[in-house]
This record gives sequence, C-alpha cells and structure tokens, in this order.
Amino acid sequence: MSSIGFEIDADITRAWTPPSRVYTDPVVYEAMRERIFARSWQFIGDAEQARVPGQVHPFTMLEGCLDEPLMLARDRDDRLRCLSNVCTHRGMVVCEHGGVEAGLRCRYHGRRFGLDGKFVSMPEFEAAADFPAASDDLAGVDLSQWGPLLFASLNPSVLFDSWIGPIRDRVGWMPLEEFRLDAGRSRDYLVQANWALYCENYLEGFHIPFVHASLNDALDYGSYRTELFEHGSVQIGVDAGEGATFDLPASSPDHGASIAGYYFWLFPNLMLNFYPWGLSVNVVKPLSVDRTRVSFMTYVWDESKLDVGAGAGLDRVEREDESVVELVQKGVASRLYDRGRYSPTREQGTHHFHRLLASSLSA
Repeated sequence: MSSIGFEIDADITRAWTPPSRVYTDPVVYEAMRERIFARSWQFIGDAEQARVPGQVHPFTMLEGCLDEPLMLARDRDDRLRCLSNVCTHRGMVVCEHGGVEAGLRCRYHGRRFGLDGKFVSMPEFEAAADFPAASDDLAGVDLSQWGPLLFASLNPSVLFDSWIGPIRDRVGWMPLEEFRLDAGRSRDYLVQANWALYCENYLEGFHIPFVHASLNDALDYGSYRTELFEHGSVQIGVDAGEGATFDLPASSPDHGASIAGYYFWLFPNLMLNFYPWGLSVNVVKPLSVDRTRVSFMTYVWDESKLDVGAGAGLDRVEREDESVVELVQKGVASRLYDRGRYSPTREQGTHHFHRLLASSLSA
C-alpha cells in the first residue's frame, strides 16, 4: 500500500485498526481534506439563516479545513440556494455581511449578480469578447434540507437521500420543524487530537463504563447496541430506569423500549444525537493533523426533559472524551505502536468507520 492508503479486513474478528500514520502524517491529512471532506455533505446551519425572500447569509464551509467561501441566498420567488461567494471577475468575496438585498454587488469592481447567482452587469467590459459566459455566473453548490437543518456539498460522492435516509426513516416521526436552536447551550471545543480519533471514540460505547461514570449510571450498558448502515451507524442507548425516554410511535421499530438516546453518525464527521428533549448536532472540524474543533449545536424541542438522564451533562461527557482522545493522540505517535485489534462485540461502529475511511482514501 502507499503511504496514504491502508486496508481494513471486512471480518472484524480478524481486522487490525489503521496504522498510526493515519493520525500523525500531514500527507495523509492533506489527502483526507481533498478525497474525503471536499466530497462530503456538511451541516451548514438551519433555514433561519436565510428566512425571508431577499435574505443572504455568507459563511465558510468547514472553516479551518476546506475554508470554502459560500453564501445562502433566498430569491424573490422564495427559493433558497447555496452559492459560491467568490466574484467571477478577480476572486473577491461578494457578500460580506448578511441582510436583505435586492441583488448582489461586488464592492471591488462593481460586478453584479442576481440572488440566483446569475451574472447581471459589469462596468468597463463593453469591449470584452465573448462576454458574459456561463462561467461569469456564481457557481451553485448542492444544497439539501431535512426539517430546518441545511446540508451542502461541493462535490458529493453520495446522494443526499442515501446519506440521510436511514436517520430520517428511524426518527422522522419527530417534529424537527418545532426544534429551536438554543445558542446558550451551544459551544465549541478545541481538541488536541486528530479528527478521526475523535470520531472513532464516539463510535463505540465500550469506553462508557471506564470513562463516563454519570452516563454509565443513566444507561443500561448491557442493552447498549450499535446498528450499521451504508454511510453511517446508530448507537442506541437504553435508559437505566430513572431518566427521560422517548414516547415512541407504534411505527417505530423500537416501540415499547425505554430509549434514552439515539446517537447517529454520518461519514465523515457528523453526529446527530437525539434525546427526548431534542437534538445535539456535533460537527467534527479538522484543523490540522493533530488539532480538531468540535461544534455542539443544541436544538431544543421539550424543555421539560432537559438535564435529565442520558441527555444531561453533555459538557461533562465531552470533557471526559477530550481527555482520553488527547492521550490517544500522544500514544499513536509512539515509535512502539502501530496497529491494534477490535472488540467484535463492542467496536462495530469504529470498525465500520475505518473501512469507510480506507475506501475513501484509496478512491
């Protein structure tokens, strides 16, 4: 295999984890940026950011990793688009501030665009041959929506419906349109570790009894299970007896069970954690080979169930995870360590992630 690629045996009982260079080599990290993240679906916020016709909202996709200047623009016909925020003349950022606009105008040389991204006009270009062309329009970016949640991709390697489908099928009965962002409960964490180490820690409940005392008290560890699907997985936490649980509809495959939390993960870096009180969206943002920002965005549905059971104390759980993952980053840099093995009963989600990682890097 090359210095970038690696293989993970499909048989978890025989498989070895990725080589340590995956977490420490800047060359591998750069390959991940282009082969994985530039082709992925990314959570970009919610529809409230461009709620009314004429509203625009500039943002940077996966800041610190892709650093792609984009904007949301809702035109006068109430159609929401995601557009490149780079002027097609000389590369200036077009939309610098959010607001309600009749159109878009680059303040560098006055090039104008419609809210659909189409070129409108440009001063001093009367003598330019074959102008304007289609390339003078702002490039459109794939945009999809589930409830109030927005997702975009620069060059998607998978259809959005295939990617989000298993989650929508499992918890689509929840009234996402009623969920509201609680900025006071949302925050970012800086983790001194590779992004993949953070994801693989999330993807197994094996460590819960050893690292998370309070969470272990809230969940029935013996009933904790992982289910895999093509582009992700879900960990299902069963209440230990005292916390809040979902009032599941008869159509749910989990109807009758005391479910305290659904922990969904979508490749490569998105966690959608559903609790009886609402949703915690976690986005893992690579900053360098050994540095990661994790953004927690809290969407509340039922305030009466906050701070109870498995959905309580998320900040404490995060800090406990950080301390472990940062020590693992130090460990994988050891000259005496390269690869490990999997628990066939407890690390199915991590094994699945590693297989997707290996497949994407070899593509």
